[in-house]
Amino acid sequence: MTAPPLTWLYAPGDRPHVVAKALVAGADVVVIDLEDAVAPDRKEYARAATAELLSAPQPVPVHVRVNALDGPLAPRDLKAVAALPGLSGLRLPKVTSPEQIIRTAEHSAASTTGAPALYALLETALAVEHAYAIASAHPALRGIALGEADLRADLGVREDAGLDWSRSRVVVAARAAGLPPSPQSVHPDIRDLEGLAASCAHGRTLGFLGRAAIHPRQLPIIERAYLPTEREVEEAETVVKAATTQQGAQALPDGRFIDAAVVAAAQRTLSLARRN
Repeated sequence: MTAPPLTWLYAPGDRPHVVAKALVAGADVVVIDLEDAVAPDRKEYARAATAELLSAPQPVPVHVRVNALDGPLAPRDLKAVAALPGLSGLRLPKVTSPEQIIRTAEHSAASTTGAPALYALLETALAVEHAYAIASAHPALRGIALGEADLRADLGVREDAGLDWSRSRVVVAARAAGLPPSPQSVHPDIRDLEGLAASCAHGRTLGFLGRAAIHPRQLPIIERAYLPTEREVEEAETVVKAATTQQGAQALPDGRFIDAAVVAAAQRTLSLARRN
């Protein structure tokens, strides 16, 4: 069982020196941003610089967040990077319908040996309503996640708890579509590490796994929040050991009842614990 990534570090595509630092910062995945982090007059430079970098394989998986699919820049972004050897995935912002995923997959596959891995960002109320349809739209789609800044504005939400229903909706949609657990959206205050840790702990209770980051200092906080604790590892080892000695549902000496679902969860815990 392969453990999924826990950290995705964003870096602006028009700042190659920042991208270079991100590649060695310890993130599981680096996301080069051609969208919100890049000013309109820097878009062409960001695209060219990203294409140059990704013309060769990179030391860690690199995704590119292209511009909005319903705008004029996305086709140029896709044409520039979709077939490059250094690209591991495309992050698609402001997705609202499954048709957008299908068109992007078909367009990308036409210029490569196969469609690159796609990841949809749901950033509006309409996108959340269509979460499962988007998540199950095409085999090339490998994950969905919220874009909470835009969603917060779209919903008029002021308090963080106002996003919890949307968060759970995305977690359920990903699971129902057979996708990996969704990562949390970014925590925008890079100085607020205590707030980040608390937010990650809350996200974990909702079913998220891992988180996007906008600064390297956030990475160890996210990883620590999402890695199993020593107690969780011990409990998982007990469950797996018991399952190897006796088939079917059973009760452990401490009274806990275990069955196949509990064993599968324990195996996922151990897979995460071994990722280091």
